[in-house]
Amino acid sequence: MEDTICAISTAKGVGAISIIRISGKDAFKIINKIYKGKDLNKVESNTINYGYIYDKDELIDEVLVSILKSPKTYTMEDIVEINSHGGINTTNRILELVLENGARLAEPGEFTKRAFLNGRIDLTKAEAVNDLINAKSDLARKVALNNIKGNLYNKIKSLRNSIGELMANIEVNIDYPEYEDIEVITNEILKPKLNKIKEEIKIILNNTKNAKLINNGINVALIGRPNTGKSSILNKFLDEEKAIVTNIPGTTRDIVEGSITLDGFEINFIDTAGIRETSDVVEKIGVEKSKQATKDADIVIVVLNNNEKLTKEDEELINLVPENKRIIFVNKNDLENKLELKDEYVLGNTIDYSGIDNLKNAIKDKLNLDNIMVSDMTYMSNIREIDLLKKALNNIQSAITNLNSMPIDMLEIDISNAWNNLGEIIGEVYQDELLDILFSNFCVGK
Repeated sequence: MEDTICAISTAKGVGAISIIRISGKDAFKIINKIYKGKDLNKVESNTINYGYIYDKDELIDEVLVSILKSPKTYTMEDIVEINSHGGINTTNRILELVLENGARLAEPGEFTKRAFLNGRIDLTKAEAVNDLINAKSDLARKVALNNIKGNLYNKIKSLRNSIGELMANIEVNIDYPEYEDIEVITNEILKPKLNKIKEEIKIILNNTKNAKLINNGINVALIGRPNTGKSSILNKFLDEEKAIVTNIPGTTRDIVEGSITLDGFEINFIDTAGIRETSDVVEKIGVEKSKQATKDADIVIVVLNNNEKLTKEDEELINLVPENKRIIFVNKNDLENKLELKDEYVLGNTIDYSGIDNLKNAIKDKLNLDNIMVSDMTYMSNIREIDLLKKALNNIQSAITNLNSMPIDMLEIDISNAWNNLGEIIGEVYQDELLDILFSNFCVGK
């Protein structure tokens, strides 16, 4: 924390501009060694200043330098941002100059880590910054921004305060039983309060499924026997010739993937090899990959031929997929109907692509996408937070279960553990090793 750190904050490669960020107590001292223009010691905070970067007498670049004085900065330290011309050589040369004059290269996420350690943001906001950078859809961006605003923090903080008040009352009852003006915590008083906390935690956890769909996208696998039109359906969804289409069975031998955005959700389509009994070694591997993709997918579209009777292999494929994630698409409705099917299905073809819009709507209905509450957008979206919230729920449930068999001072152990779990989510309780792991997933320069 005593070091002054620096990094390139823009994407590597050729571009109009690059930004080299410097943060720490020597940020202004370092820039003054390599900058010629206004006296940066005399400029106001939050100003952009025109000048040049020099290596001794050699002109390196024409730049704009942003001066941001602590504590009202991203890291709450003095920050300098050098806006140079884009390009690998120029950007690296300026970075080398900054390093030569006293800065250290920042570790991944170190700017955001300092923002947390200096008390400007909590851990949920820090993780939301990374979510925002990696957002793959507009909905994912909105969720991340909501958490940067502090909505998730406020919910967790409120839960923690409720648990903290219970703990305080229990402690007072134990240590100062003579105080008559303090509420005596009995099982009858404790149970409804614990149940309320439990239900609030469960509501947040129930929303984690929505967060997964928003942040990671929805995996949709297309399965079926060879030559049912899976690759043609994929190509239509993606609006490009992603998969090779022929009338030769077994053309698709490996997984072919592509993504689209549907009502703000990223949909990852997976075209699989036709599932059938085969002696071809390569095709066998493709079939096994198809079965694994079926297990991993959120939605599985089973493609059948309208002009063929239902086969034993078709029935096995239908039964392979649980009903709650299965959609049946009956292809080739432009041909004579020979298929008899009791299950619900979507009808269409890959000639004029009738039924494709209905197939999209079936995906939305199966996942209930229209009813995801995007107005609130306060979702817990990473494994660390979800795991800690589940631990808190288990501790609260343990306290409720043991209400009638243990004294209240023993129940406080479970209640205290839940309080600590919530503290770890927002960073009021943390270990240095955890922070190192968490911020190592960030890009350098953020």
